[in-house]
Amino acid sequence: MSTLPPRPRLSRSHVSTLRGVGKMAVDATTGITDLVSALHAHVARAPVQLAGPVVGATINGITKLVYDSVRGVTRAVGSGLDAGLAQLERALAISGLDQKFAQGPPNRGREALVAALNGILGDYLAQTGNPLAIAMRVRNDGVPLALAPAALAATFPTAGARVAILLHGLCMNDLQWRGDEADQPVHDHGAALARDLGLTPLYVHYNSGLHISTNGRALAELLESLVSAWPVQLESVTLVGHSMGGLVARSAVHQADVAALAWRRRLRSIVFLGSPHHGAPLERGGQWLDALLRTTGYTAPFSRLGRVRSAGITDLRHGSVRDEDWRGKSRFAHGEDTRVPLPLPADVACLAIAATAGDASATNGQLRRGAPMPDLFDLPGDGLVPVASALGQHVDPRFTLDFAPADCWLAGRTGHLELLSSPAVYAAMRTWLSDPERVRQLP
Repeated sequence: MSTLPPRPRLSRSHVSTLRGVGKMAVDATTGITDLVSALHAHVARAPVQLAGPVVGATINGITKLVYDSVRGVTRAVGSGLDAGLAQLERALAISGLDQKFAQGPPNRGREALVAALNGILGDYLAQTGNPLAIAMRVRNDGVPLALAPAALAATFPTAGARVAILLHGLCMNDLQWRGDEADQPVHDHGAALARDLGLTPLYVHYNSGLHISTNGRALAELLESLVSAWPVQLESVTLVGHSMGGLVARSAVHQADVAALAWRRRLRSIVFLGSPHHGAPLERGGQWLDALLRTTGYTAPFSRLGRVRSAGITDLRHGSVRDEDWRGKSRFAHGEDTRVPLPLPADVACLAIAATAGDASATNGQLRRGAPMPDLFDLPGDGLVPVASALGQHVDPRFTLDFAPADCWLAGRTGHLELLSSPAVYAAMRTWLSDPERVRQLP
């Protein structure tokens, strides 16, 4: 006798996903309609001119009516679908079924997909009120934490006076600190720091498609709430940022300084794992595509495809971490690096770890002994971030970050994502963070 598979349970997160995908489908359909309309108008322009103004006006009027009708019908259907799903969301919340079905670990596949969408389109998702837009929060095993003393004490019954705040990179989420492959040994830098150094790890989940400075401001405010609600008196905060997460950390420190926030006085150290302090070629490739598509009239309508990338991605062109770096400027303009230089915080110990696809055994020794920096601009990067950018070096001395050679470490034959699971990288972090001479104490 055959048995049927269990029927999947519908939860509010599933409905939220459907709503988000539906909104994106509507916007994508209207966006494609706009693209085809612009292309049609350009192709038809020459024949219309030959046919005369009366015929031309008639053709343009008909095509405009057709395209407007497609847009109108699409938006009407989308609004009805969204209203129905929103009502179902509310019904699940009121009935309590959502809480019942939400028990258990989050779906890692869904989490990874939503994180990737936020990285690529996160500013659009936030601006359109899409349910898929991620709100910044601290999570524990994928479950959002209420920043209230009782809730934190229940989650962390042995909470210590030292915490490590882990910040993921572009298109990633907090669950990926433990890796994605089930057949690989699980390593989590946060859990290892708790085991070896007694730091309580806290994982931040955020929309990596927003401006880095926007996320920096949100992180500064979140840490202020966290410090005031922590169950015991906090003595030290360590920030660990992978890739974009390191830039968000720098932005948060700057904005905490400006606002004189209390948590800033407890910040002792920052660890940067492959952070593109001076940008990454990945974004510049998108900029190149945008410029190429604009070269002729027939490809110009497609240039909007090069502008799909989020504000978070375009901030990676040069490593923009302040509002002044982008406010009042076109995100897609081509030109020089116009950032306002932002030095490392003088009262915080900062470790920069870069990765290279090449052999870095000799270079590792040089950096750890405090010898002069080698020519980092000639070293191959980790596939996404150049070594010089990850170690804060810049051809313009105004932008160079003052990492001491002893506070830099280079992981050889390591890719960008492998920085999250490399035992050698963790060993360097642990050694550096356990050195009382390097990690400064409270004044």
